[in-house]
Amino acid sequence: MSHDIYQFSAKDSSGETIELASYKNKVMLIVNTASDCGFTPQYEGLQTLYQKHQAQGFEVLAFPCNQFKQQEKGSNEDIKQFCDLRFNITFPLFGKIEVNGDNSHPLFTFLKSQAPGLLGSTGIKWNFTKFLVNKEGNVIKRYAPTTKPAAIEADIEKLL
Repeated sequence: MSHDIYQFSAKDSSGETIELASYKNKVMLIVNTASDCGFTPQYEGLQTLYQKHQAQGFEVLAFPCNQFKQQEKGSNEDIKQFCDLRFNITFPLFGKIEVNGDNSHPLFTFLKSQAPGLLGSTGIKWNFTKFLVNKEGNVIKRYAPTTKPAAIEADIEKLL
């Protein structure tokens, strides 16, 4: 089995299957997001990073998740509309998924196994946990929900 992220696919907010292999040779920041969270304003920081570095091959992949205090109740269309109107995001927004438990999306099961959290725990603790992936599709680092996107910029620039 391959140990990179390109083996996975996921549905985008309109239900279309996206192969992660389409992001080969790009640096990715993969984030589980929510619209009703104290960290929701991080969408703005993610968009700033994306606009600044997209031309150099940087992608932000947002995966809405409703597993943390039901902070993402809406449909995929609702979420997309919220992100577009409130934060004007232009990076890919995927369909709602689960990131923990038996129905965890295979991509997030992989991310968690490659970059465990504190004390080796694999579970995702909250919305806006971020995973940095290099151009070869390897998971480099996990960032806590409290880590602002701007604080990750130096790590991103090293990989670009």
